[in-house]
Amino acid sequence: MMKIFSGSLNSKIIDTNESMVDLFYSTLMLLNSKAHSAVCLSNMKEENQHCDTETGICSPADLGDFNPQAAQPSDKEIIYVGDPMCSWCWGISNHLKELKSHYPQYKFSIVVGGLRPGGGEAWDDQMKEFLKHHWDDVHQRSGQPFGYTLFEKEDFNYDTEPACRAVVASRKWMKENDLVFFEAVSRKFYVNNEDPSETEFYRSICEELNIPFNEFSKSFESDEAKYNTHQEFQLNRQWGVKGYPTVLFKSKEELYQINHGYTEFEQMKLVIDKIVAG
Repeated sequence: MMKIFSGSLNSKIIDTNESMVDLFYSTLMLLNSKAHSAVCLSNMKEENQHCDTETGICSPADLGDFNPQAAQPSDKEIIYVGDPMCSWCWGISNHLKELKSHYPQYKFSIVVGGLRPGGGEAWDDQMKEFLKHHWDDVHQRSGQPFGYTLFEKEDFNYDTEPACRAVVASRKWMKENDLVFFEAVSRKFYVNNEDPSETEFYRSICEELNIPFNEFSKSFESDEAKYNTHQEFQLNRQWGVKGYPTVLFKSKEELYQINHGYTEFEQMKLVIDKIVAG
C-alpha cells in the first residue's frame, strides 16, 4: 500500500496498490499559502485523534476550511512535517537528525503539524492509561526515553499549539537548525514531563541554545507567531498530510512522500536516493 499526493488544490491522499518501486515516484505539486481569515482551533474530542502502534502515525485534528495561494517553490529540500508533542515524532527524532546530517547539500526545513491545537480532551484515568500504554509502545519500538510524572498531575490540557509556536518563534535565532529546538522541546516534555504551554518551559532550552529568553518570550507570545504557526497547520493539511511524522522531498515543483509514520533512517535514505537517481 502506498500514498500518492495529488497536485489539485482540493486533492486528498489517494490509496493505491502499486509496487514499492512506484513509491519513489509519487508526487505532489508544492503549494505555499496565506490565509485571509482567522483559524479556528478544533475540539480535541474528534474520533480520528489517535496514534497508531502498527503504523507509527499520529493523526491530526481537523482545522476547517482554508484557501491557499500558489507560490514559486525552491529547488531541492527535505521537509519534515511533525509536532513536538507527537509521540511518534519523538520516536523518530534520532533518525531525522541522521537524515539531516547525511544530506547537507539539501535544505532541511520543518512545517509544524498541529496535532492537537487547543487540546480539550478530558484529563481522566482513561486518557492517562491510553497515553501510558502508547508511550510504552513508542519506547519499545524506538528506544526513546519517557518519563511518567505527567500522569501525577490532577489537570493537564494536551494542547500542542504552544510547542509548535515555540519552534516557529525559535527560527529567528535557530534559522535552519530549528530541528535542534524541536527536539529539545520534545525531550523536555516527554522525559521531564513539563508543560510546553508555559512560557517558562522554554527558559532552559533558550539558555542551552544561546537564545535570549526575554526576546524569545516576546516572539513566542506575539500574534505574529500565532498566525504563522496556524498557517503551517493549514499548509500541511492542504498538502494532504494525514499524520505525523511525515517526511517529504521537494524537487523543483514536486513533492515526494518519503515516509508516513515512524520510519528509520536507512529506509528514508533509500527512498531519497532513488528519487535523486531517477
